[in-house]
Amino acid sequence: MRRLVAAAGAVVLGLGVALVPATAARADQVRDMEYWLKDYGFTRAWDTTRGAGVKVAVIDTGVDGSVPDLAGAVVGGTDVSGVGAASGQKPLGDAESANHGTWVASLLAGRGTSAGNGVLGAAPEASVLAVSAALGKAMGPVSSDDQIAEAVRWAVDNGASVINMSLTRNTLDWPPSWDEAFQYAFAHDVVVVAAAGNRGSGTSEVGAPATIPGVLTVAGVDRQGTASFDASAQGITIGVSAPSEQLVGANPGGGYVQWAGTSGAAPLVSGAVALVRAAHPELKAPDVIERIVRTARPAGGAVPSPIYGFGLLDAAAAVTADVPHVTANPMGDLGEWIRVHRRAEAPTAAPGGGNAQAEPVPAKLAPERALPWNRFFWPQWSVLTAFWLPFVLIAGFLALAALGGVGAWSHFRRTRSKE
Repeated sequence: MRRLVAAAGAVVLGLGVALVPATAARADQVRDMEYWLKDYGFTRAWDTTRGAGVKVAVIDTGVDGSVPDLAGAVVGGTDVSGVGAASGQKPLGDAESANHGTWVASLLAGRGTSAGNGVLGAAPEASVLAVSAALGKAMGPVSSDDQIAEAVRWAVDNGASVINMSLTRNTLDWPPSWDEAFQYAFAHDVVVVAAAGNRGSGTSEVGAPATIPGVLTVAGVDRQGTASFDASAQGITIGVSAPSEQLVGANPGGGYVQWAGTSGAAPLVSGAVALVRAAHPELKAPDVIERIVRTARPAGGAVPSPIYGFGLLDAAAAVTADVPHVTANPMGDLGEWIRVHRRAEAPTAAPGGGNAQAEPVPAKLAPERALPWNRFFWPQWSVLTAFWLPFVLIAGFLALAALGGVGAWSHFRRTRSKE
């Protein structure tokens, strides 16, 4: 899988991309590829609501609202980079990163192009606020950390009740300016959804904003519902899992792509959150998140787990199930974390302990750089058994077979020499 490079420094967008051949990029075929609409309960949830009346902010590289699949979906926007369009609808970055925001938005709130054709989003009647950020090397006059803080505040002030963040800082920690911005969102009853990141892009464990208490972090699974090795990451802050492989997206300027990554899993969950908010407008954010995680289908043993979180997303159950009221966000309390961990002029403590990276890993170098042993998979037994133990057993079997072959050959040579 290739990596989409969208930042060098603080914030990156990581995913694998496989372009759909032009001859196969017809709108009618694209709808047939959206297996998650049925398998993850969206079509059943639509019997209750399709997300009308809910605004979802997409903080990304810009959303091209002119594509047919997003006709009427984008109702507002802004640019926080200083180099984009005031509407937030000018794609920013190189050829691939510029498309990223439109792919994400189409998975979240795509309208399709006609009956049965084009990309239909998880919440096809929700509204999108396009917030463009320049997260590459040429990020303009505003740092990526400052862009994100401003983007979150703008989204809240302009009516978003859900914020989708298909990006990662690639560090466990985050700047204090994010404390204030995310606290502002939580204080205004906004659900923030973030992608976990992708091992195939050099992110073995989740990074901020997915590590921020209160954020609903999304891991990725393949079409069979098994944790994706390349298109996901691990971490104790993961809340729920959704498809991150064999995804589709609408391209700025027309056409479609097939792609992979938790950048695509996150908007599916954001869409489910929008459906819950539309069906239950009286619920506060903690209860909305509780519906998502408590109705998830358990996967991978212990619940929650650092691989699947509470399990696989079930949009229909999240909308219709009887879920008890909660008084606290099941994903944690940022205010309490700040009270305990923030100290003037002291290193930042990351949720779950451990040392946060002092500097973020540049996206361009992440796939080639060796990860420190204590930042890899070893701390998690579930990952060891799921991914490494089979390889160890196979390697051991092959080694024994090789030794047996050497012994047999030596015996044969000794026998021949005696003859």
